[in-house]
Amino acid sequence: MDKARRRRLILAAGASATGAGLAGGFWWWRRGRFGEPLTPPEPPLPPDPAFPNALRLPGRDGLYGVLEGQAAITIVARPVRYPLFGDKSANLLAYEVDHRGGTYLNPVFRARTGSAFNAKFWNTLEDPGIIHWHGFKVDSNNDGHPHYAVAGGKTYEYQFVIPNRAGTYWYHPHPHGLSGQQIYRGMAGLFIVEDEEELALQRALDLRLGATDIPLIVQDKRLDADGNPVFAPTGTERFQGYLGDQVLVNLTPRPHLDVASRVYRFRLLNGSNARIYRLAFRHAERLIDFTVIGTDGGLLDRPRTVKEAYLSPAERLDILLDLRYAARGEAVTLVSLPFDSMPLHKPAGQAPQRADAPLSEPDALSADGAEIELMRIRVRDRVTYGRTVPLELSKLEPLQHAGSRPRPITLDQRKGTWRINGLTYVGHQTPIVVKRGAIETWEIRNLPPTMPHPFHIHGFLFQVLSRSGSPEQVRRIADAATGLTVADLGWKDTVLVWPGETVRIVTDFSHPYLGDQVYMVHCHNMEHEDGGMMLNLKVAT
Repeated sequence: MDKARRRRLILAAGASATGAGLAGGFWWWRRGRFGEPLTPPEPPLPPDPAFPNALRLPGRDGLYGVLEGQAAITIVARPVRYPLFGDKSANLLAYEVDHRGGTYLNPVFRARTGSAFNAKFWNTLEDPGIIHWHGFKVDSNNDGHPHYAVAGGKTYEYQFVIPNRAGTYWYHPHPHGLSGQQIYRGMAGLFIVEDEEELALQRALDLRLGATDIPLIVQDKRLDADGNPVFAPTGTERFQGYLGDQVLVNLTPRPHLDVASRVYRFRLLNGSNARIYRLAFRHAERLIDFTVIGTDGGLLDRPRTVKEAYLSPAERLDILLDLRYAARGEAVTLVSLPFDSMPLHKPAGQAPQRADAPLSEPDALSADGAEIELMRIRVRDRVTYGRTVPLELSKLEPLQHAGSRPRPITLDQRKGTWRINGLTYVGHQTPIVVKRGAIETWEIRNLPPTMPHPFHIHGFLFQVLSRSGSPEQVRRIADAATGLTVADLGWKDTVLVWPGETVRIVTDFSHPYLGDQVYMVHCHNMEHEDGGMMLNLKVAT
């Protein structure tokens, strides 16, 4: 058995039996006929000791309850007790909303493009807090910048009209120096925006949120014996990123999802502090195709069929999984395949890292890039499903950028401090200034010795133009002409920049708001962000 497999983060004793209980052969080779007689609903499938817990799904209220409408709400940041394992209640932090008789924890907000959103944020924590609406193109007063963070007991008002096209966005804390801790302890939720293109897709494929349209928030955590998240990074872990020893999906450890033989949609969010995932679906020892239909900023122009995709912290991937030809009892496993995480990567021939650099634990990132089995998907019912995936999903116009001189953005580290353009965060300084209405090309270079950085821009979406200098594991799945992988397509707010890479993006800094607007750019490895790897971005009138 190779080293990567020995490092699998599966806790159940029977986890190695990936193919156990699968019926039939390789179902993706079989092609049945629609309209064939189907058996009546079957009894529940037998328990799977490797994945014993039913996946938590969005419902009418409770954890990830779906909250719709335009009524004003109050979002309370507070400690809660919630069972992650069985009947044991863990100490978490959460966003709580009481609305029309229901209590929601980390609600899934769902709204239409152009609708109003009005919320009061009430921080009942001891530490400062503020909510960042990740991916939203709002003014800086509503963006959730750290300088708007409020102390415990204080409130902050959000009022904006949702300008974004349909997509899977999210919200999370953004107080400087505390964001990683608060997210890690439970504070994060989804914000789903819908428009006519999105509704047309739902009708075409019969997609229903929480039933056949499933959000998946993937987060690695360290939990104590009572199931409490333990956030206690060492100095090395603050430098490299804090990794958990197990992965939860929708705050569910070792989850399973029982499904029918049809097409399912999965909205994947990497909500981890630092871990990157190389996502794939596996049946026994074979990887099976899945279809990517969207990224951070919504639907792509057309579907793309792949077998794997990287997903870094804060990125989203909207996919379809076709289970029409699966027999009852067959299953696939959502996995993160092994890869080289490239910790403190150095070019060939470069001198070794200095002894006084913060690398006293040279194997601290050995678990990043390990193979992980995330979730088991089991076919319980055979159904008739005759829908087909549309060949065109959305209208996407490329940004016109010819003749614009690229703005250099460098990511590096010096003496254990991660930097952007040689600088770290100072609250009142705005080292990056762009003109309102400008269309700018940015050339983001990740300079060795370094590690992968998920680069995020507040307030604006961008398009990724090209990658160069990519490692082989990225080039292998990328377009030969542009270097782009499927996760780079469409509208983005976060892009993964590997060691030694140069990634070119283009952004339209147009907006309808009065006066100068101050946003942020930063690495979405939360320990890097909290350590100062972020800068203010001023969009000047």
